Amino acid sequence: MKIFHIADLHIGKQLNYYNLKENQEDILNQIVEKMEEYRPDVLLIAGDIFDKSMPSGEAYGLFDSFLNKASALRPAIPICMIAGNHDSPERLNYASSFMEKHQIYISVMPPQRENVYLKKVVLEDECGPVNIYLLPFTKPGFVRTLFPEIDIPDYETAVRALLERENMNSAQRNILVSHQFYQSSGWETATCDSEQVLLSVGGLDRIDISVLRDFDYVALGHLHGPQKIKEAHIRYAGSPLKYSVSEERHHKSITMVTLGEKGTKPIIELIPLKAKQDVRSERGTLREILDMAEEKRRHDFISVTVTDENEPYRMKEMLREVYDYLLEIRVDNARTRKRLEITSERQENLTPLEAFRAFYEDVGKCSMTEAEELLLEKTFEQLTEDGE
Repeated sequence: MKIFHIADLHIGKQLNYYNLKENQEDILNQIVEKMEEYRPDVLLIAGDIFDKSMPSGEAYGLFDSFLNKASALRPAIPICMIAGNHDSPERLNYASSFMEKHQIYISVMPPQRENVYLKKVVLEDECGPVNIYLLPFTKPGFVRTLFPEIDIPDYETAVRALLERENMNSAQRNILVSHQFYQSSGWETATCDSEQVLLSVGGLDRIDISVLRDFDYVALGHLHGPQKIKEAHIRYAGSPLKYSVSEERHHKSITMVTLGEKGTKPIIELIPLKAKQDVRSERGTLREILDMAEEKRRHDFISVTVTDENEPYRMKEMLREVYDYLLEIRVDNARTRKRLEITSERQENLTPLEAFRAFYEDVGKCSMTEAEELLLEKTFEQLTEDGE
């Protein structure tokens, strides 16, 4: 069985206020073209279909167009998708019963009642059935009522309980589609700035891959860099576009999986995708950066770091004259490094109250009011008393 695995479309996302509609439309069309070329038996979309829980009409239109083009291919290619942490379950689930008639299967919430289980889509090939289990983004609170007899303090316990409850047929081939933060002991998981990796206290969001041991392939979403998690068959597809400068070295792709007989290792291949505009960074003196502005490169999304010791006159204006899509302009020289050192030294000696005040001002771009200061002081006092 040949499987296409994609994730983290983030339709409707903006990049530093630049609209990505044309880029996303183009990349979705490329995915349909690759489906037509390679003829997979199923397309798996592992969450974060939209970038916001309340997508715009434009975002809905893009996704609707993609589904129409993909479902129009003949012979028909089933599509299985789940909700990610960016998606609104209610909005993504709209018209799901109608879409199932066109072999488009959606799961937006984990089971929350005793007689409800993970949505399972069963496909057949010459080697027999393939069971595709759809596990949408899950928080511990989503499933506590389902397991009243179990303490579910973290994400791993929640996912483990859900999977063990399924009582899967281990003699058959089983696939899981999931959108969570999976890790393995001794394995470095690559993350980037554009992800909402939940850095909860004590790492409560992290799930060890041991919970996935019964699956022949695990199609993951959540991390934007395509990568395996220790085992080759446990993979993040990554996002189809670069959504931050931290992704500039990513090679975006479709993960194509060929699943053979039970017990054989799946064959993993990456089908490259090419964006209309690249996301990259340039570093050097102002003159060096301006000289790099070739016609085919000046229309990319660019982050610039200027290293002149003396800040050039009209620097921003000169850069904007040659680069159409500037994401940010930074200055890195002896003066800015010294200022950063001083700021770091000051922050090391901050009290908790001062640290929160600095955080508030940095995020809100304004100072706290007297009432807010007083409330914060009382809160810290109470926390201190409770901790004694």
